[in-house]
Amino acid sequence: MSQSYRNFEKVNTILENHQNNPASLISVLQQIQDEYRYLPEEILAYVATAMGVSPATVYGVATFYENFSLHPKGKYVIKVCDGTACHVRKSQTLIDTVRTQLNLKEGADTTENMLFTLEVVSCLGACGLAPVLLVNEKVYGKVTSEEMKRILDEYRRKEDIAE
Repeated sequence: MSQSYRNFEKVNTILENHQNNPASLISVLQQIQDEYRYLPEEILAYVATAMGVSPATVYGVATFYENFSLHPKGKYVIKVCDGTACHVRKSQTLIDTVRTQLNLKEGADTTENMLFTLEVVSCLGACGLAPVLLVNEKVYGKVTSEEMKRILDEYRRKEDIAE
């Protein structure tokens, strides 16, 4: 990413909006993650100092909640459900399709260009649409491998990226 994390201007604005109140820690972390797409370690330490709480407290909150990420995520986060209903309806095939289409290396979940991140989740709460996936906040239901390819192509076109 090209953003400099040493410039805490955006973080300061978020902290000021919450008056550096430790009771607002979760909201502060949510807004920081919205800004950076993850929670950089040096920003967590800065937040702890600014809010007057221990770094362990901030890190504990950041690691307790599943929605927070300590690793950079792509612009488009693809959450593929692999819960029971989706699994029996071949969600693993969708996961494999995404990995292949995005050329994700073993152990990697984010593309090198930081455009896509693949997350396999236990449930999206839409079992009737199985197999189901979410791209950021958009839900796709009863997805086939071919449709998955079309979905990825749609997002690539938005970014003017060829396959």
